[in-house]
Amino acid sequence: MSELIQLQPFDEHNAALRDNVHPLNWQNPEPSSPYQLVVIGAGTAGLVAAAGAAGLGARVALVERELMGGDCLNVGCVPSKGMIRSAQILADVKASANFGVRIDGQVKFDFAAAMQRMRQLRARISPADSALRFRDMGVDVYFGQARFSGPDSIDVTPGNGKTQVVPFKKAVIAAGARAAAPPIAGLDQVDYLTNESVFSLTELPGRLGIIGGGPIGVELAQAFARFGSQVTLFEMSDHILKREDPDAAAIIAEQLRQDGVEIVIENKNQKLAPLENGRIRITGMGRAGDYDVTVDKLLVAVGRQPNTDSLGLQAAGVQYDRSGVLVNDRMQTSNRRVFAAGDIASHYKFTHAADFMARIVVQNALFKLGPFGARRASQLLIPWATYTTPEVAHVGMYERDARNAGLAIDTFVQPLSENDRAVLEGSEKGFVKVHVKRGTDKIVGATIVAKNAGDLISELTLAMQNGIGLRQIGNTIHPYPTQADAIRRLGDQYNKTRLTPFTTRVLKTLMRFNVG
Repeated sequence: MSELIQLQPFDEHNAALRDNVHPLNWQNPEPSSPYQLVVIGAGTAGLVAAAGAAGLGARVALVERELMGGDCLNVGCVPSKGMIRSAQILADVKASANFGVRIDGQVKFDFAAAMQRMRQLRARISPADSALRFRDMGVDVYFGQARFSGPDSIDVTPGNGKTQVVPFKKAVIAAGARAAAPPIAGLDQVDYLTNESVFSLTELPGRLGIIGGGPIGVELAQAFARFGSQVTLFEMSDHILKREDPDAAAIIAEQLRQDGVEIVIENKNQKLAPLENGRIRITGMGRAGDYDVTVDKLLVAVGRQPNTDSLGLQAAGVQYDRSGVLVNDRMQTSNRRVFAAGDIASHYKFTHAADFMARIVVQNALFKLGPFGARRASQLLIPWATYTTPEVAHVGMYERDARNAGLAIDTFVQPLSENDRAVLEGSEKGFVKVHVKRGTDKIVGATIVAKNAGDLISELTLAMQNGIGLRQIGNTIHPYPTQADAIRRLGDQYNKTRLTPFTTRVLKTLMRFNVG
C-alpha cells in the first residue's frame, strides 16, 4: 500500500488527513526500557489495542509505516460510504417523481465535487485516529517499518533510515491486509485500480470494469452505475455475493441490473490487454457466452492478502501461511509473547471484528492469570453488512451452515412488502429471515435485506448474544411504523406455531367461560 496513491489528489483535505495520520516532522520516541506492549500497525485492531492497553495503565508503543487509521479510514469503510451516500442521493433525485417531486430541467452530477466531499469528511473524521491523539493518551507513536529482530524485540526503520531497536514484553501484530492480485492473464500488463487507488479518482470513468462480485465489488458497481458509468461486473461463481443467503444475493443482483450494471457470472478464461489512452480490453466467457468488453478503468476487487512480508516473523518464531499469522483461540501466536488481531489473523475482515479481537488481545496479553480471565475469539458473535441499496446484513448461521452441522432448524421470513413503513418509503424490496433451533425459539442465524439492514441486524445480534428468543422479541413493543417491526412480526409467526390442538381447546374453554 502506497501513501502516495492514498493521498491523491493532494488538496487541502488530503493535506489535513496526512497531518493527522502521518505528520511529516514527527519525531519518534527513544525507547528507554522494554515496553509492556508493542503494537505493529495502526489500523482498527492496532488502535484499539494501543488505546485500551494505555488506558488501563500499560506502557505502550504503536508502530505504523504509513497512515494511521489503516484501510478503514483511508481506503475502505470511510471513503466508500461517503461515495455511496452521494450515489444514493443521486438515485433518490432521479426517482423523485415517484414521490410527487417534479424537477424542471436537467439533473447534473459533479463527480469531482462528490469525491471532494468524501475527502473533506475523511479528513474531518481523521483526528480520532491521529498521532497527536494517541500521544496524548500516553502511547509512544513510531512511524517506520517494523521488523522483528528477535523473539522480544522489533527494529523500527523510519523514512530517514535510522533504525531503532524497540524491546517488548508482549507484542501485537495488527499489520492488516491489502488487495490481492488474482491470476488473470494480462493483469500485470495493465494499469488497474484497487480499493487503495479507486478513491483517488477525480474524473468519472465512462466505462468501468469490476472483477469480483463480493461486497467491495457490488457496492462500488452500484455507486458508479448510479453516477453514470457504464459498469460491467465479473464474478466467477454462479451469483454475486456468493457467501450470502441466495435469496438476498438475488435481490441485490436484480437491483444492480436495474441500476444499469451488466453482470457476468460464471466468469472464466478471462484475459486483459492494454489499449491506447489507458483503456483495457477484457475478453472471456460467462454463462451467457463469450464477451469482449473495452473499459476506461478496471477495478480489481478479488480477495485480500495479509501483510506478513517485511515483518521478520521468522526471527520472532511466529508461524504464518498464505492466509496470515496463525493464532490460537486466544489470538496468541506460536511465540507466547506475541499476539495478532484483525485482518492479518482472521477470515472475518471487518472493522468491528478487528475492534473486538483487539480487546481480547489486551485482556489475554496483559490481564489474565494462567487460564483465569482468558477470553476466546470463538466466543465472538460477529455480524456484517454490505452497503448496497438495499443493504444486506447477516449474523450467525446460514441455512447451509446448519445443514452442514446437522442442526435441524425452523426458518421464519417476513417480506418487507408486508411492512407498512417499507411500503410507504418505496423500500419494500427485501425481507427479514430468522433461523431458530427446531422446536425452540433459540435464534441461530439471521439475514436482513432492507434499506438500513446494517442497523436492523443489531437487534437480532443482541438477542443471540444474550439468549433472547424469538418469542420474547415478539412480545416486545416496537414503534409503528418502523421497518424494525418486521423483526417483531417474526416473533408473532413463531408464537402461532405454539398453538397446538391442546392449547387451542384450552383457549376455547376459557373463552366460553368468559363470554359464553
